[in-house]
Amino acid sequence: MDFDAYARTAVDLVNSPLADLDDLKALFHGEHVWMLDEVGDRDVVIFRRAAKRLRDVFEYGTTGRDAEAVTELNSLLEAFPVQPRISGHDSNDWHMHVTSRGASVSSEYLAGAVWGLSVWLCEYGSSRFGVCADARCGNVYLDTSSNCCRRFCSERCATRSHVAAHRARKRAAIDNPLLSVS
Repeated sequence: MDFDAYARTAVDLVNSPLADLDDLKALFHGEHVWMLDEVGDRDVVIFRRAAKRLRDVFEYGTTGRDAEAVTELNSLLEAFPVQPRISGHDSNDWHMHVTSRGASVSSEYLAGAVWGLSVWLCEYGSSRFGVCADARCGNVYLDTSSNCCRRFCSERCATRSHVAAHRARKRAAIDNPLLSVS
């Protein structure tokens, strides 16, 4: 099983707007494309609640509140239990699913997302959970940097934030020239 891929589904969920069913369907690509035909309006509310709780996990991790992140993940694991099973169409296609046959879309997707994030926490620690430092963004991410120093969800946010800070320093120097003298 690719636990990193499952953890990334949690990131995708938290960063999704989930305003309506179309937003929810936008999550289902790649191996989740089969969910498009089975998801309904009732699932939007379930996914919104889970996304809020998963965001809390990222915020706990970002602020060093490991015990709270673990408590929330354990609660989510109870709500969306992993019930592994082997699935496939022939002997060359065997793979693992995280829920029992006939599980709802929300159970299947959320069990995988919560399981992946839980494994990520155990493997790397909650300090690898990030919330973008660009105040205009707020997206979450998994810090895969070698020295756990990532602060932004993307290069775009990093650049935008650094340019804004540079412009603010330039404005401050123009507004108060005495501060810019070394």
